[in-house]
Order: sequence, then C-alpha cells, then structure tokens
Amino acid sequence: MLSRCADRDLPGWCVVLLHGICATARAISQVGRIPASVALAVCAMLVAPGASAQAEQRALVRAATLTLTSFLADRDMGALRQDLGRAKAVMIAPEIAKASFIVGGSGGRAVVVARVPDSKKWVGPAFYTLATASVGVQAGVSVSEIVTLVMTDKALDKLLSDSFSFGGDVGIAAGPVGAGTRSDFVVDFVSYSRSQGVYVGVNLDGTVVSTADDWNQLYFGRPVRAADILVRMEAKNTHANELLNLITTAARN
Repeated sequence: MLSRCADRDLPGWCVVLLHGICATARAISQVGRIPASVALAVCAMLVAPGASAQAEQRALVRAATLTLTSFLADRDMGALRQDLGRAKAVMIAPEIAKASFIVGGSGGRAVVVARVPDSKKWVGPAFYTLATASVGVQAGVSVSEIVTLVMTDKALDKLLSDSFSFGGDVGIAAGPVGAGTRSDFVVDFVSYSRSQGVYVGVNLDGTVVSTADDWNQLYFGRPVRAADILVRMEAKNTHANELLNLITTAARN
C-alpha cells in the first residue's frame, strides 16, 4: 500500500508519517487488540485522501500533455513549433467551453509551464482559471483546446500576478496556421486553438486569467504561488515530468 502511496507523488514527510501510522496499526493488530483487517482499513482511509486530492490536477496535467502533443504533431501548426523556441512560457487549456463555466460566460482551466532564463530547462506547472462573459469564435464553433505562447517578459509578469485580462495593456493575437506559415509579428501572447481537431480563430480579448492557488496547493502538497513554481522553482511534482520533457524536446527543435 505504501509503495502505491509513493507512486502518487505524495510529499516525503507524508510518506514517512504514513509509514509510522501503518506500522503502529500493524503492531497493535499483532498483539490482538484490533483485527488485522481493521488495521489495514485504517491505513487505507489515511492513504486514499492524499491520492484523491490530486486527482483533478493530475488529470488536467495529463490532458494538457495530450493537447500539446496533438498540436505539435499538426502539420498546420508550423508557426507554433517555430515560436515555441522563443517563448518564455506556455499556457495549455485542454478544454474551454460555454458549458463549463466558472462564473457566468465561458471558461475553463489551464496549466502554465515556464522556461528557466538562459536555459533549456522548463519548470511547472502552475494552475490557472480562464473566464469571460463570452468567447468570440469564428463560425460559432465552441472552443475545446487552446495553446497560448507567452512571448514577452511583460506577459510573463502578468501571469505571476493574481489576475489579469487579455487585451488592454497586454496584447494577444491568434497565431497563423497552415503548412509553411511563419509568425513574424511581435505580441505578448500568441494563441492557437482547435475544436474537435479543426482550427478555429478565437478572440480572447477580455478573458480574465487568474491563478488557482487552491489547485497549486493540492498538486504540490503545500501552499505555493505561481512565482514559487515558475520563477523561484521551489515546488516540483514528478508527475509533470512527461509534460516538461515534451516541451523541452519540442523547444529545442
């Protein structure tokens, strides 16, 4: 049971504590004070909350990995692959839909990974929410996946704040798509979006981006802010290695 606990990336102190608790429970059962089945049930009750606490966060990270993998493999996303090597960070929202709203309008959740300055190393993820009164989509198609490149220091600084809006003092543009396309313009954020595998142009102006500190705490096992994760690199979770390895490799090409 405790080996499964370790596989779930619980903090080290938690694993040590659980070892002690379960060892005590086994010892008590051996002297006949409680049945062994009861001792094991107690351990299961203690281990399960830690594992399930990260379930939503882990699922979002896995979905973000699949979304980015799909975008990178899309032959029409040449500009995305080109600009990834220059990006300061990447925001991945596996699902943005009118049906899954945070407070009125449309929205969803996203993860952000950031490049360590003057390095090929990437860190994260930090968790965010996106919400807006309406998401403008060409041809009325609902948005399901969005990958947004963070191209400037100004844009990265905004991501480290508690909340900001696309547009206004930070610019965002839809990235060009199509075989052989290149992105030559300079803007704070460049966004690529697809719905059911088909590219859709999205107007994200006015979308409010907020840090999800509660999700960050659940994923890393302690209170952390976006800057702790993306700049100071004080929080890590090995569960995110697949996503970080994917983007590290893609950014080098």
